[in-house]
Order: sequence, then C-alpha cells, then structure tokens
Amino acid sequence: MASLERNKKILLDLVKQPGNNFCADCGAPEPDWASYTLGIFVCLNCSGIHRDLPAVSRVKSIRLDFWDDSLVEVHFVLIFMREKGNSAAKAIYEKDVPSFFYRPHQKDCVILKDQWIRAKYERREFTGDDNYFKQGVIWKGKDKKQFLKRTFVLSQKDFTLRYFVREDSKVPKAVISMKDLNAIFQPEKIGHAHGLQISYLQEERTRNLFVYHENGQIIVSWFNAIRATRLAYLQREHPTVHDIDLIPQISRSSLKEGYMEKTGPMQWEPFKKRWFTLSSMDRKLLYFKTPLDATEVGAVFIGTESHEYSVREGPCRSMRGSRWRCGITLQTPGRQFVFMCEQEQEQKEWLEAFRQIIAQPMTRQDYIRSSWTSQIKHKDEL
Repeated sequence: MASLERNKKILLDLVKQPGNNFCADCGAPEPDWASYTLGIFVCLNCSGIHRDLPAVSRVKSIRLDFWDDSLVEVHFVLIFMREKGNSAAKAIYEKDVPSFFYRPHQKDCVILKDQWIRAKYERREFTGDDNYFKQGVIWKGKDKKQFLKRTFVLSQKDFTLRYFVREDSKVPKAVISMKDLNAIFQPEKIGHAHGLQISYLQEERTRNLFVYHENGQIIVSWFNAIRATRLAYLQREHPTVHDIDLIPQISRSSLKEGYMEKTGPMQWEPFKKRWFTLSSMDRKLLYFKTPLDATEVGAVFIGTESHEYSVREGPCRSMRGSRWRCGITLQTPGRQFVFMCEQEQEQKEWLEAFRQIIAQPMTRQDYIRSSWTSQIKHKDEL
C-alpha cells in the first residue's frame, strides 16, 4: 500500500510540471491519464483514442488505476528524468508539423483528434516527409439522403479543387478556387462522424458541398491538403504577411448556426423556418431552407453601429405565421429584419453573436463585401 501511495504521488508531481499539465494531444487542462509507453499525460477523451493504438501506446489513469513499481520506476521516472515528458514528446512527434496542418483542440470533433493522434504516434507523419492526398474518391451529398462517389482533384499549380461525376470524366462538374474556399468538419449536421463541409462562392452566392469518407485517415488527409493549398494561395496573394497571421484565415468556423423563423421586408408576410449560419470572418448571416442545402437562400451583411447596424430583443410575442415567441430585431441601413427563436436560450445566443460582430471593427475587405451583399436579391422575396 505504501508503494502505491508513493507511486501515485510521483505521478501527481509529474503531471504538475510545465508542459505536462495540459493534454499532450488536445491541450485540455489537468490531464489525469498517462501513456506509460510514450511517457506523456493525456486527457480522458484522448486516452480513449490511445487505447485503440495498443502497439504504440498503453494508458492508465493516474488517479484510479494501480501503478506497480516496475511501471513507475522503469517507464516514468527514467523517461521523465531523461526526456521531460510532454514537451520532449512534442519535440519528437510534432517536429515537422506543417504550419497549415490543423491541430485539434479540446472541443473539436472526434475524427480530428483521432487522426491527429494516429498521425503522430502510429504513422509518425511529422518526423519525416509530408504525405497528402491530391486526388481520390470521396462520397459527396447529392441531396439530403443520397451520397455518391465523386473524384476530387486538388491542385496547388492553379489553386483549385475540382470534382468529377465519373472517374473517366474529362470535364469537371465544378472548378473551385481557393480564393474563398472554406473547409470545416460538420459531423452532426451531415450525420456522419467523418462529415466535411466545403463552402465557396459561385456567382456571388455561397455554395456548400457535403462530403465524407469511411476511412478517417483519408478524409482528414483531404482536409489538411485543402488547408495546405489554401495557405499556399494566401502566401502568394500576401507575400509580406507572416504565416502566423495567415493561418487563422485558412478555414473559418461559424460563430452561430441554427434554425430561426423570418418574415419578409414588409413584416406582414408569413414567417418561414430557415437554417441560419453566422460568420464573424466575413460578417455575413446566411440562410438556407435546410442545413444541407447546397446554395444559400439569402445573405445579410452585418456592419458596425457607426454604420447604422444594431440588434435588440423583441418582438416577444407570436406574430402572424410564427409558431415561436422569442424575437430578435436586426436593423440595417436598408431594412429591418425580424427573426423568431423557439427558446429563450437560443435567442440569447443569437443576440450575443450579433452584438459580437457589430462591435468588431470593419476591414477594407468588409467594405467590399458589404457593397455586393447589399445588391443580392433574397430568393424568399422573389
């Protein structure tokens, strides 16, 4: 019993050391699991992924499991004295991680963390040469229920992503420029653990592709290959800007997504349920009939208070054609938009998101976006 308490104290002291007090893989604070074959501390979620890699990683809880003398003394004390834990492991397994490569965080989806851990320890991708898919077959959504195989080709020569309906097709179905392309994982929306959403502009409207692959390694490789090509494009367009400033522009997650009801410009039209996506990067509120629609129904640019944009709570009653009661009024220079939320919590989250963007100073690119977004005719109003 004394030896077990001594060993536990050794582990608890080690996990407090700088570098060890955050998960070696996702950065979660206060990790309470350890891989005694890799000499690293990880969080509960990442430990589950390590359990699927028995050939390279063996994990135990530092608080709940029994640690015998051999494990602690041979594997931990010596390894940590010599290599200093998480920091030394990162120096080995993350030595050559490309700047574009997405490093998952605590709240990211499982597939990103799974493939990050496998890439580091199982495939050792970042201790040698880069290896990214540039051409291959991915399952693409044709409608809400049907996904079909499509061939995708990614080119850094002309900074495009093409896809073909058939493998022997000579002419691509679409040629997508890296200029406005955005790729993010959306497993819940797509209904697949490996679901990836690719968005781009087509004739000044946002278009979405929803894709997946059964092999997690392949879809994450595509994701990072797209990030690599997007970064190369940004480097060409902004040769004097450092990578550290370009990397946040590679891909953009939405600030808020979800259903709301909206009415027309006269506010006497019946309310229609729409799926909304709010992006802080381009200051646009997009709306679709359903979450998996390919093309937006409409877009609303959101400027600053000094440009006559504001948002407030209300109306707080059921309006004509609306089933929901939690209202939001968005004022723009050209129109007042009224939205209705089903729950008060949703209303609060949308209000907070709108206010965050309104408080954000506009850039030169924002002024360009505002000019063409204001010219788009919303399909709901045709």
